Amino acid sequence: MTVANPNPTDEVVDSCDLCVVGAGMAGLNALFAASRYLDSGQKVVLIDRRPRVGGMWVDTYPYVRLHQPHRLFTAGNIGWDLDRPPSYLATKDEVLTHLRHCADVIEQRMPVDERLGCSVDSVQESGGGVDVHYASADGWRHRLRAARVIKALGFDISPNDPLPVSSSRVRSVSPDSCDLHEIASDAAPVWVVGSGKTAMDTAHALVDRVPGREVNLVAGSGTYFIRRDGAFPVGARRWWHSPLPNAVLASVAHRFDGTNEAIVARWYRDRHGTGPLPVARNFMLGILSDAENAAISTGLAQVRMDHLVDVVDRDGATEIVFRSGARAPVSPGSWIVNCTGYTLHSEHPYEPYVSTTGSVVSVQLRSAVLPLPAFMGYYLSHLLHAGLVRQIPLYAVDGEEVRRRGTQELFAFTAMSLAMYNLGLLADALPTRVLRTAAFDYDRWYPWHRQMLGLVRFAAAARRDRDHFRRTLDTVGRRFDVRVGPQIDG
Repeated sequence: MTVANPNPTDEVVDSCDLCVVGAGMAGLNALFAASRYLDSGQKVVLIDRRPRVGGMWVDTYPYVRLHQPHRLFTAGNIGWDLDRPPSYLATKDEVLTHLRHCADVIEQRMPVDERLGCSVDSVQESGGGVDVHYASADGWRHRLRAARVIKALGFDISPNDPLPVSSSRVRSVSPDSCDLHEIASDAAPVWVVGSGKTAMDTAHALVDRVPGREVNLVAGSGTYFIRRDGAFPVGARRWWHSPLPNAVLASVAHRFDGTNEAIVARWYRDRHGTGPLPVARNFMLGILSDAENAAISTGLAQVRMDHLVDVVDRDGATEIVFRSGARAPVSPGSWIVNCTGYTLHSEHPYEPYVSTTGSVVSVQLRSAVLPLPAFMGYYLSHLLHAGLVRQIPLYAVDGEEVRRRGTQELFAFTAMSLAMYNLGLLADALPTRVLRTAAFDYDRWYPWHRQMLGLVRFAAAARRDRDHFRRTLDTVGRRFDVRVGPQIDG
């Protein structure tokens, strides 16, 4: 039985060898890597503010599905216990079940004390250790003294709120605040605001469930996507013809020089991109299939390439007001669904990916070393426990500032250059088995012979163009006056 703290100033104090803050993909991959170094006699604590393992998947809208084939979304090389075809895109509940399974598999090798539903207040180094101050749901204050800490916060994604609008005649909601069944069962028109993956998921779900329903899209400046049919083909193309994702990554990074993102974007979209919009200037590494693209394009009643400012009631009518100054009539009772981006809702304080003592590793956008949190959690944890985290001069990019001062395309192509540069350094520093047990590598979709040949070519490109990748990253840093470069001396 949980006992509430009668005196909130009391503090419970204990200690551990490793504390991981965050139980999403970054945290689980950090734990997976740590389990390759720590033994059952060492104490490991996992803390998360949510009541269960799963990170952002606990909070996100119920009809979300994986972007990539499900077997490529995991901790380390832990397999899925799901009887589905390899190309299947798992549902939210299936993803959460698998992430719970990942935690269970890790805990068979290395016991983990899970402290879920706990809010971390601070992580402070002092006296040769790290103090993690947190509060549990029952009101007790805790101080955990850890030898090492991995702050696996990733992109720190939180649910969307409805858009504030002036009109009292429309229903403003977000995918996270309203059950899609309620919208789908109502005949009123829907205005989906946004053009990223959440907007595509929402539009696709609506046109698929209720054919003929009026669904409109307020698409802003537009978004395009990685074409799933090219990145993850089925049939003979998977065996022989389609370029591997890492080969495409290397090709983009080879072309990008830190100034020519518009040119690279045109090349990329023509060869590897897709999307239902005639104009699209944003790219955030989302994935969309030809079938989804066709269904959305056919099902949308109207697309407005503009930004919603407000919905107002005027002279007995209701109108959407756009940033351009244009207006559009809206039927009373219409749904306004906020599907704008989930990242960069707020500014986070800067911190390096590794502390000066090497005792704290931080997985977040302000000093990103790889494009995705799962990759960062996995590889930084390996470096930490191998004693190399302050010896390998990885480049770090302040992703928040790059995105804020530049464009989404700039952010995406900078992330690809960062991946090429740092993965080359990691491949040189870590045993080959570390790379082989990263089952979230997109090249794992392809047969073994193509993976091996791709790995050789990828390593060769990473070494051959290393100076180019570094110059590209330095150029981005100078051009936008953001932190880019190694945080430690090699």
